[in-house]
Amino acid sequence: MDADLRHDDRPFPIPNQPHRFKFHLSPIHFSSILILLLAISFFAFPKTNFYKSQSSKLTNLLKFSNQPPGFNPLCVLWMAPFLSGGGYSSEAWSYILALRHHITNPGFRLVIRHHGDLESVDFWEGLPESVRNLAIELHRTRCRMNETVVICHSEPGAWNPPLFETLPCPPGPYQKFKSVIGRTMFETDRVTREHVNRCNVMDYVWVPSEFHVSTFVESGVDPSKIVKVVQPVDVNFFDPLKYKPLSLESVGTLVLGGKNFEEEVKLEKKRFVFLSIFKWEFRKGWDVLLEAYLKEFSKKDEVGLFLLTNPYHTDSDFGNKILDFVENSDLQMPLSGWAPVYVVDIHIPQTDLPRVYKAADAFVLPSRGEGWGRPLVEAMAMSLPVIATNWSGQTEFLTDENSYPLPVERMSEVKEEPFKGHMWAEPSISKLQVLMREVTVNVDEAKEKGRRARQDMIDRFSPDIVADIVHRQIENIFHEKR
Repeated sequence: MDADLRHDDRPFPIPNQPHRFKFHLSPIHFSSILILLLAISFFAFPKTNFYKSQSSKLTNLLKFSNQPPGFNPLCVLWMAPFLSGGGYSSEAWSYILALRHHITNPGFRLVIRHHGDLESVDFWEGLPESVRNLAIELHRTRCRMNETVVICHSEPGAWNPPLFETLPCPPGPYQKFKSVIGRTMFETDRVTREHVNRCNVMDYVWVPSEFHVSTFVESGVDPSKIVKVVQPVDVNFFDPLKYKPLSLESVGTLVLGGKNFEEEVKLEKKRFVFLSIFKWEFRKGWDVLLEAYLKEFSKKDEVGLFLLTNPYHTDSDFGNKILDFVENSDLQMPLSGWAPVYVVDIHIPQTDLPRVYKAADAFVLPSRGEGWGRPLVEAMAMSLPVIATNWSGQTEFLTDENSYPLPVERMSEVKEEPFKGHMWAEPSISKLQVLMREVTVNVDEAKEKGRRARQDMIDRFSPDIVADIVHRQIENIFHEKR
């Protein structure tokens, strides 16, 4: 009988704080009834000390044991920030749901564990009930270590041994498992030496694009370990025909441009709505977007810019950040006044996200670098014309036919840790002005690009297609490791 892995109770993981996570082998077995009770307590109780203690137990509890007769012993343990709501979280869920719904006889059992980032109760509560039920079910599955392929779906600093407090992945010595895969990506032109070393410990490293294949190899990752595995986008969930638009004015805060937007809506005058979704950090190019938008448009242009954002290692006073940016820039207010800018900083449940896209006429994200750009593919699946920087992960799916690739003016050096000295893109502000104006003028062409974008998402990145890719990769590993 294989030994179980048991971890001591710990507080919530705190990213970016160095910590050596200790673990030990134990012969103690945890019953599935206990796991279910812990799962129910974790997902049902409010934010209290009891909640925190139970969530810590659920997150850190991991069991591997013999299976009852008749069960397929082969397992895939997928470890990711399933409860965080960030980019890795949404990507991991997209794979899990694709495998669950599109692979009838996978040949292995699927297990999930939260790892790599903080838990978000708001994110959990915003998931469909069917997904929450699936999470509890997959968390209860038991496996034997030597029959398990582990997928560490996170940034390499979370891999065993982790550089901050989190459940280690893999949750034990690498050689104890059938195979260990790292799923990761970077937004700059290279991978750090520390992360290169961690990638080279893995049996395989899955990356989402040709951009990453190139940058990882050039950084020193063993080419024989790297496999391109694209991300799926749920084209059935993100289907523009299924939704009515959400009233963005009702959830947004006007921070610039006066109140004419609401007045015009009352007069039934249609405005052109630009939408951008991102976490508030310099990499996302919010400064580029604001400068281009405020230079190109004024209040008389009948446009509106909505920024759906959330804090990232910063406070959430986005309105004042925008006002400070404008005040400290050389931007001159037009005679008719600023074009309106709205901030949406409340939590939008995942179930309502398609309605947010539905309320927009175009999506724009002039970021300096992306691992993939999930809001981009979601917007494209919703048939929106997309303007995005033509560099990094999104080059895997942006074309002149399905979008408006934004030219890069130059490369610039990253100024802050942990990637200081790396390079990323500086998108052209003047070209962004041109493209944003173009989608408001040539509306029919923009809509055609949006229709083409959705078709490309269906043809290349739909869950059934990507599920087949992932399933084949896993099957090949089990075959090789027999």
